[in-house]
Amino acid sequence: MAIDPAVFFTSSWLANPWTWLALFVFTAYTIETVTGFGSIVIALSLGALLLPIHEMLPVLVPLNICMTGYLALRHRNNIHWPTLLKLILPMMGLGTLLGYGLRPWLGDAALRVAFAVLIIWFAARELHFMLRAGAGAQQRQHSSWWTRCWMLLAGISHGLFASGGPLLVYSLSGVALDKARFRATLICVWLSLNSLLTLIFAIDGTLLPALPRIAVFLPVVISGVIIGEWLHHRISEQRFRLAVFLLLLVTGGALLIASSASIMQS
Repeated sequence: MAIDPAVFFTSSWLANPWTWLALFVFTAYTIETVTGFGSIVIALSLGALLLPIHEMLPVLVPLNICMTGYLALRHRNNIHWPTLLKLILPMMGLGTLLGYGLRPWLGDAALRVAFAVLIIWFAARELHFMLRAGAGAQQRQHSSWWTRCWMLLAGISHGLFASGGPLLVYSLSGVALDKARFRATLICVWLSLNSLLTLIFAIDGTLLPALPRIAVFLPVVISGVIIGEWLHHRISEQRFRLAVFLLLLVTGGALLIASSASIMQS
């Protein structure tokens, strides 16, 4: 007896948006292992095309703790504690709490629009910087008040989307850190702030229902890291990063169009 493909795909696991999110998580952690950035940003930007942001965060944030916890322990000797404790965490911690407090005031469509704008800005800026870096351009240094203001905004972005990375990296263009200390310090930032968000999710009751999905997604994360390690030594990181930023730019544009249309129809 012949099976109607439309019926099969409608009723099968392929129609479940969480199945696609698992694929996006695998892609995101593969990319982060190769390039060193972006697991939540990438998974959330792709997943937001199918699922509400507030439903994904209690799954994606605890998953990130598993990876950053291991990396923070591995690179603990390179963490620049003065920058972490005196500059980044006070401003971003406050911003994260403010961002979380703003979430109930924003509908999911508005959150998606704001996140889409952030993703488009981030991808376009990184693509622009890659071209300028190829021409030998240097990043400008900024004053301490400028840095602190952008760190507060990065914290608000993290409280809203668990994606404060783009704005934090932008703010740190005024802070002198070598590559090893920069990476280790940022890893510790995400471990600290995502632990804070996970605690908040436990208090507001959204973590417990997410635990089964976290357990299912954990092997997906591990698989992505393994594949990423394999790819890291076999492909051009520069070209790979270019492809990732182009993907984010297209994804952000699609998310912005879809979310704006949803707001206009409501």
